[in-house]
Amino acid sequence: MEVVRTIMEGVLRYLGTIALTDWLDIALLAYLLYRALKLVGRSRAASLGRGVLVFLLALALSDVLRLNSINWILRNIVTVGALALIVLFQPEIRRLLEQVGSSRLSSFNPFARVQQTSVIETAIAQTVDACAEMSEAHTGMLVVFERNLKLDDIARTGTIVDAQVSSQLLKNIFFVKAAMHDGAVIIRDGRLLAGGCILPLSHNANISRDLGTRHRAGIGMSENSDAVVVIVSEETGAISVAIRGMLKRHLTAQTLEKLLTNELLPAPEEQETQDKFRLRLPWQRKAGKEADGDADE
Repeated sequence: MEVVRTIMEGVLRYLGTIALTDWLDIALLAYLLYRALKLVGRSRAASLGRGVLVFLLALALSDVLRLNSINWILRNIVTVGALALIVLFQPEIRRLLEQVGSSRLSSFNPFARVQQTSVIETAIAQTVDACAEMSEAHTGMLVVFERNLKLDDIARTGTIVDAQVSSQLLKNIFFVKAAMHDGAVIIRDGRLLAGGCILPLSHNANISRDLGTRHRAGIGMSENSDAVVVIVSEETGAISVAIRGMLKRHLTAQTLEKLLTNELLPAPEEQETQDKFRLRLPWQRKAGKEADGDADE
C-alpha cells in the first residue's frame, strides 16, 4: 500500500505541474491525429501510411542493431521524405484543407440561416421520380447533393443553372442527345446549381470492373467531399448511391428516397434544437405565441 500511495502522490504532483495551455496543446494534437488517421483510413492512403510506418521501423531497427550502411541510406532518404510524402498524399492533404477552409459553421452558430426543409424534400422527391423513370429507360444520371463542403470548383467545370429542381428538368438534362447529359448536376440547398460538371474519378483499385466511368466519377466525388452522389446506370438501369467512397447498389425508388432523406435532412431532434435557437423578429414571436395558444385550446 505504501508503494501505491507513493506512486499516486508522484502522479498527482506531476499533474499539478501541467498548465491549462498544456492540456489545450494535448487536446489539439490528439484531435489532429484523430482527423489524420480517420482521413487516411478512408482512402487509398492507408497502404501508403503502412509503408511509411514500416520504413520508420526499419530505420529505428538499423540504428539499434548498428547496421551503419543501411542506416546511412535510410537517413538520406528521410531528407527528401517530407517532399515525397506531400506528393504521395497530395489528394488527401488537399481534401483536408478544403474541409477546414470550406466547411460551413452553421452548426456552431445558433442564429445561422436554417435550410428550408420543404425545398430539400421537394428536391429529393423530384430526383427520385426522375431516377425511377430514367432507370426504366436505361438512361444514365449523375446527381451530386452538396452538403457541408462547397463544390464551387466542380460547378465551374459545367454550366451554372441555378433553377428549382424538377423531375422534368433532370430528364431534359440527362436526355441522351442533350448537351449536358455526359456530366453531373450539382444540387445545393435544394436548388439545381449547375449541370454538365466534370467529377474526379476514383483511383480505388478495389472497385468492381463491372462499373464504368459514371460510377467511378460518383465514387471519386464522394471520396473527395462529403457529398451524396446518386448514379443511374445506362447499361443496367440500376440506381446506386455513393457516400464517403462507399457505393450502395441496386436501390429501389423507395429505398433511394429514404436514404436521401436520412442523409440530407436533419433528424427530428436536431430540427427541434435548431427551431429553439432560431432568431425571430418581434411580429414572428407574437404570431408564434398565438399559434401555441391555439394549439393548447
